[in-house]
Amino acid sequence: MIINSFRVFLAIDGVLEKRDAQKVRGYLGNIFWENPYAHHHNPDGSLIYEYPRIQYKVINGNCLILAFDEGVEIVKKIFDDLESILLDENWKNIHSKALEMVEEQFDATDEPIEYQFLTPWLALNEENYRIYKSKRTFRERKWLLENILTANIISVAKSLGFTIEKQIHTSFVEVKPISVNVKNVKMAGFYGTFITNFRFPSFWGLGKSVARGFGTVIQTSELKKFKKGLMQLLPEPNTNRHQKRFKRKRRI
Repeated sequence: MIINSFRVFLAIDGVLEKRDAQKVRGYLGNIFWENPYAHHHNPDGSLIYEYPRIQYKVINGNCLILAFDEGVEIVKKIFDDLESILLDENWKNIHSKALEMVEEQFDATDEPIEYQFLTPWLALNEENYRIYKSKRTFRERKWLLENILTANIISVAKSLGFTIEKQIHTSFVEVKPISVNVKNVKMAGFYGTFITNFRFPSFWGLGKSVARGFGTVIQTSELKKFKKGLMQLLPEPNTNRHQKRFKRKRRI
């Protein structure tokens, strides 16, 4: 299965933190309220229970907005029209942006592929958290997390109407727990590197709160290339919000 993903990279005044992805989502979700995929809610306010077609992320201090299918139209509008954004009641200029479209495979593979989490992976709901805490050894907890990660991949495939014809295997090369603040609630998150026999698009998210930027993955083999390319596409995050505005637009 081939999926066309669109990515908009935004360099915004000041260095963004990962929690700012939720603020970007809130602002743009209100602007594009007529498109439910922008904010992932139905007209009655209930959540859309399918894999988010638009995902808001903060990577390396800059904003990344990823979209596919129904979300593509909004990403193009953001690239063409958005000049500033309201964060924490302060207007911040967008002084550089870049748009790219990539064709990516989404399917099981014969050979395993290694991935890294760029943002914390929220793996555990209340029930799984109790099970996780009941495990006394690292090996037991690792095995549980590997099963949850496999289930996350299968869940995304199901949401996209894709049938996986092979058994999916995942294993962590390394995994590190971290405390994460989500809407002023502390949750257990994880960073790590894992191997799976499924080709998952880079910068897509796995687990909970994907639309807010959590659980973002990248193929390890692409990591250095991405960091180098990002430096070419966007300047370093502007730490002085009073600097003279610089604007650059680039479509890849």
